[in-house]
Amino acid sequence: MTVRTFGALCLLSLLLLLAPLRAMAASEEEVYSQAAELLMSRGFDEKGQAIQLLAENDHPQTPQILTLLMDSRLYYNKDDDRLYQIDDYDRGKPAISIASGDQIVIEKKRDFKKITLNNQLRSQVRQIQAELGLKAADLSRRLAAVRAMLGSMDSETLSLMRKAYAEEQSAAVRDVMQIAIAIGELPGADEARARDAIDTLAGSLEPDARNALSQYAAATDSKSLKSAAEKALADIEQRASFYGGIETLYFGLSLGSVLVLAGIGLAITFGVMGVINMAHGELIMLGAYTTYVIQQLMPNHIGISIIVAIPCAFLVSALVGIAIERGVIRFLYGRPLETLLATFGISLVLQQAVRTIFSPLNRSVETPEWMSGLIEINPVLSLTTSRLYIIVFCLMVFFALLLVLKRTSLGLQVRAVSQNRAMARAMGVRSEWVDALTFGLGSGVAGVAGVALSQLTNVGPNLGQSYIIDSFMVVVFGGVGNLWGTLVAGLSLGVANKVLEPWAGAVLAKILVLVFIILFIQKRPRGLFPQRGRAAEG
Repeated sequence: MTVRTFGALCLLSLLLLLAPLRAMAASEEEVYSQAAELLMSRGFDEKGQAIQLLAENDHPQTPQILTLLMDSRLYYNKDDDRLYQIDDYDRGKPAISIASGDQIVIEKKRDFKKITLNNQLRSQVRQIQAELGLKAADLSRRLAAVRAMLGSMDSETLSLMRKAYAEEQSAAVRDVMQIAIAIGELPGADEARARDAIDTLAGSLEPDARNALSQYAAATDSKSLKSAAEKALADIEQRASFYGGIETLYFGLSLGSVLVLAGIGLAITFGVMGVINMAHGELIMLGAYTTYVIQQLMPNHIGISIIVAIPCAFLVSALVGIAIERGVIRFLYGRPLETLLATFGISLVLQQAVRTIFSPLNRSVETPEWMSGLIEINPVLSLTTSRLYIIVFCLMVFFALLLVLKRTSLGLQVRAVSQNRAMARAMGVRSEWVDALTFGLGSGVAGVAGVALSQLTNVGPNLGQSYIIDSFMVVVFGGVGNLWGTLVAGLSLGVANKVLEPWAGAVLAKILVLVFIILFIQKRPRGLFPQRGRAAEG
């Protein structure tokens, strides 16, 4: 065989292989063109034919087109007869071509016309979406499709669900399908099947399962079935209440983590130097603004910018803290009232400086994608990912600070000065430098707290004022200068706030917590974990 003959055979083989792909591409394009032409017609019958055509030929753009139809975001251009996705129907807004993905700007609103549906077509689209969802290869899509059908189980949907249940391989999807079938069967079932359906729904926390049981209990004439449905509802409510308590605890721990981060720096400075630092909230605010600035410098790397902001916020707040200690506070040791007034004045200066640089308006810090979303435990319990990261971050900061104070020479000197300043000086410890570095350390931790707070609230000049009182409460309740006391106190107060809020309200809950701390300090003036040493005893 010659080289030329061999090359010709290879070319022929390649053309034969590509022929089906070309035919498939041509077929898909033809289906799309026919469907688009029918959708742009005025008659609802033609639109129904277009929807059925897309579904029967399993066109890859069918899910997108059906979703846009249901959301009233599918338009066509009168000039080029092409379908477009328009999320904001106004001049100057973008219109995205369904076929090519190209984007154009809407110059005249009258050039585009919305493709509308009537109730019959909407029902048809929902049915097709359900079928496509149940046949999807992705498990999460099938699960979402089943859950979307729970609230609208009619005879057609029930038949479709039974067929899909027989073919489903995933246990998780089959469980939800079983709930859906029970919801669909319950209204018209005989006594035996109704009891089976009630037993199935009793093990579910799906809201639609509870609604189905409630409606059945109100409608049935059978006392035994009514009693069974009410018992199932009571069991579901008890389980839902349990998971509601877990959610409250989780929210309380996340709030407590914020309080710990806000108070732990104050615990160091207040415990070592006895300085009532009213500018501590503004040091938190500086950390939050540092996060904002870093994001502005790295707009295309939001996920990394938060990581970069942590050491930057620590350095900025630490340097400002050292400047405050060296410039003002070192002249006022032993005069707590004067330090309180001086640091209050500094807090006003810092607030005004921020207003001058950034304006009085609040700034928004974007949450990274890896911190967004929910962790769904079950239908009634979902944990916010950002709160989980803040709890973990709080523990990391706490143990890092504990390591510094327990395992470094600075930590040894800090503990010596906090327990007995005169003896530490006699042993050669330069207490003035220890004071400066300790104040810088506590201020730096406050800046790190600002990074965490920037993910929960807007960044503004008054951000620190919202947490200064809470910080002092945490420090006093836990025991001045005791890190473990600060951790326990912060988490406890956070949980207490969230437990009280549902029946007392946010403001009254804070007042009740404050009253509790006042009464507690009357009994234990040195807090949960009192500091040891001669200075503490004096």
